[in-house]
Amino acid sequence: MRWALVKVCLAVTAMVVVAFAVPLGLVVKEMARDRAFSDAERQAATINPTLSITTDRDELETAILTTESGGAGRMAVHIPAADEPDSRPLEIGTGHATREDLETVRESGRAAITEVPGGSALLQPTALGSADNAVVEVFVPEAEVSNGVATAWLVLAGVGIALIVGSVAVADRLGVRMVEPAQRLAGAAHDLGEGRLGTRVAEEGPAELRSAAAAFNSMADQVVQLLANERELAADLSHRLRTPLTVLRLNAASLGEGPAAEQTRAAVQQLEHEVDIIIRTAREQRPASQGPHGAAGAGCDVSEVIRDRMAFWSALAEDEGREVRLAGVDRTVRIPVARPELVAALDALLGNVFRHTPVGTAFAVDVHHSGDAVIVLVSDAGGGIDDPATALARGGSGRAGGSKGAVGSTGLGLDIVRRVAESTGGDVRIGHSVLGGTEVRVWIGLEVQRPERDRRGHRVGRRRAAGRRNAVLRSRSGKA
Repeated sequence: MRWALVKVCLAVTAMVVVAFAVPLGLVVKEMARDRAFSDAERQAATINPTLSITTDRDELETAILTTESGGAGRMAVHIPAADEPDSRPLEIGTGHATREDLETVRESGRAAITEVPGGSALLQPTALGSADNAVVEVFVPEAEVSNGVATAWLVLAGVGIALIVGSVAVADRLGVRMVEPAQRLAGAAHDLGEGRLGTRVAEEGPAELRSAAAAFNSMADQVVQLLANERELAADLSHRLRTPLTVLRLNAASLGEGPAAEQTRAAVQQLEHEVDIIIRTAREQRPASQGPHGAAGAGCDVSEVIRDRMAFWSALAEDEGREVRLAGVDRTVRIPVARPELVAALDALLGNVFRHTPVGTAFAVDVHHSGDAVIVLVSDAGGGIDDPATALARGGSGRAGGSKGAVGSTGLGLDIVRRVAESTGGDVRIGHSVLGGTEVRVWIGLEVQRPERDRRGHRVGRRRAAGRRNAVLRSRSGKA
């Protein structure tokens, strides 16, 4: 927009300069011509008194030499022959006009300007004592006709160029005044889209951009308020579960002893714990995991969390006769994901295995550390997923078909996993596992950086990151 404004201003100024400079240059040229011939008329008029008194050659030559043009050899006097016998025409000075032009002026009695080699000649008729007319010729060189024109044109060209340069400079400053607030507004919109809810933009620039900035700030405030209301609503809804949970806990306490009773009480206790986490997280001013720009202290040890959740699910797997394999959790690896969110993602993946594969189906959880990321692989020996792309869409896993497309699925489990991975710059892939069923690969980035953007606001560098991620995944698949 800045350069477009400069181009428009340049075009308009150039047209204005041309519209004024060209006519003014022509006027200057005409004025120089008029000045030259006016001076020639004045020079010719100085001979008139002498011609009215005498036609003697010597006296006329003396009078001609006293003039500026005569002294320069540019004046001539043409006197026709008298009526007396043996009378001849008298030519004094150096003439340039043709005989036809001289006769025309002498007979008409009107002054004329005729073109001659090297310039122009002013022919001025002067009445003699008789009824005839003499013609005074003043030669005007071409250089004198255009004297000062080139200088005037150069001055006009310089003024025009100065006006164009000045207008471009002013347009550039105006463009900066308009473009910089627009760029700040675009950058603030990108930041808000990336999750930085505290982003605001200064209300500067033209009235339209100030109005847009005010509208953006108002929108951002409303977004923050809506998210706060949503968290409060989630907390309130979760709080309503406490009463039925209390009844369940009391009923579970009366079940007596036995494995089933212990599992029921443990499940009720775990459910109460999860409800407490939901309430606390929803009422925090900021979520525990800050996504791509979160605090460094918001992470957890992925190995410890996976060991803890596998201990919980292994008891149910033992009851259903499922073979379980766990690998890669023997070292501490911190990831920029809050523990409750990682727990929710793992429970979603493992819960899918139990809900959507037959009893007795084996599954495995493998953890790989690639330096800048952690890869969590959850695989099973079930029937697989017919449409992985649909399964990864929010609410789509219940429509994906295959072993994990069971009736009654809300389709939010894999979406939870995907959002956790993408909050670190990673992603989720679904493929075929070495066990014969489905393998869900969760890429969790360890070095989270703000994605770079080009001038149009598009992300750059994602293709390189995706290529590196795919290479690591292929290498891990080969090792599996």
